[in-house]
Amino acid sequence: MILEQNNFEKKCSKTQCRSCREFGLKPILDFGLMPLSDGLLSEELLSKQEGMYPLELVFCPGCSLVQILETVPPEKLFCDDYPYYSSFSDFLLEHSRKNVLSLIEKRKLGPDSFVVELASNDGYLLKNYVESGIPCLGIDPAEGPSQVAEKVGVPTLCTFFTKALAQRLVDEGRKADVIHANNVLAHVADTNGFVEGIRILLKDKGVAVIEVPYVREMIDHCEFDTIYHEHLCYFSVTALDRLFRRHKLFLNDIQRLTIHGGSLRLFVSPYEDVLESVQKLMEEERETGVDNYEYYTSFSKKVQDIRKQMQQLLQDLKSKGKNIAAYGAAAKGAIMLNYIEADTDIINFVVDRNVHKQGKYMPGKHIPICDPARLMQDMPDYVLILPWNFKDEILSQQAAFRARGGKFIIPIPEPLIV
Repeated sequence: MILEQNNFEKKCSKTQCRSCREFGLKPILDFGLMPLSDGLLSEELLSKQEGMYPLELVFCPGCSLVQILETVPPEKLFCDDYPYYSSFSDFLLEHSRKNVLSLIEKRKLGPDSFVVELASNDGYLLKNYVESGIPCLGIDPAEGPSQVAEKVGVPTLCTFFTKALAQRLVDEGRKADVIHANNVLAHVADTNGFVEGIRILLKDKGVAVIEVPYVREMIDHCEFDTIYHEHLCYFSVTALDRLFRRHKLFLNDIQRLTIHGGSLRLFVSPYEDVLESVQKLMEEERETGVDNYEYYTSFSKKVQDIRKQMQQLLQDLKSKGKNIAAYGAAAKGAIMLNYIEADTDIINFVVDRNVHKQGKYMPGKHIPICDPARLMQDMPDYVLILPWNFKDEILSQQAAFRARGGKFIIPIPEPLIV
């Protein structure tokens, strides 16, 4: 264990920060080797060797950015049979629609405007602009979701967004009034190139509306399962402000959101007009020490405590002859199952509304993924909610299962049976 910690620290000291490029990163948490969390397996792949990669969380003293050390090639993460389709979440659809309608009204968007979404997935957000007659373009590297977006009328480039692509669009006379980037900034390997691309593509008076999970929520509520290889960065307002200013962009306004366990909606422009919402959060971060390494040092122990509690709970239930299933083949679910070492001896099956995931198997632990109808058919005693950030939506959908005596386990911020 001491040797592993020393190796982790040495690796930190030799790695550059993704944002400011300084060396001397500080260790926070080492998960060891983990599978790719969205790497769902078909039956024929079960017998083949599965890729496992280091998952190590660190802090940069230079710019306060929390990040992971390993960079898995994005083509491996997001292109081959990418299983995530945003439109399967009713809550996310409504969340996105409200955002769009508010922007249309506040910024007086119309047929002469141009909106771009980076990581547009299946058109879940941009279709609201299409319905309003506002020209838009989606950019997403995943072929399946991109094809679905085209079918619902959302023009989509099936590729990665880069600085070069931004310049190409500008050369074509396609500068953006609004750029959406929801839960993608943390995913890109070239953080600075991505942000520079946003600056190039934005009109002088344009705005980039960016949503990211908030690192304070992750640390304070011990949301460790949001750490996986697709999520390269974990942002504080301090780290974000430094990143944007490096590229002559300004974080002018912020809204705090409850989605995904606690997120930030950022309003970023090429001109400076910083509102109190930003100043207030940056002051809070200074007061609570979010910009200092000491804030993160107890996180590892808290995570290990939840791991022990979850393992004990599930083992106790199994020892009493209880059947346990899980709901939601989410990326965070893959981390949870692998970290607590729950395989098919513990979890009988996972259910998910996403038909593209049904018939496949969870990475690492190879638990089969089924239609949610199986819950009512098999009536397991307990169901572990893996995407706990959508627990209210899931509990509402499963009212009939609960009425028949089925119980749910919510793992974060600490194990709870409801």
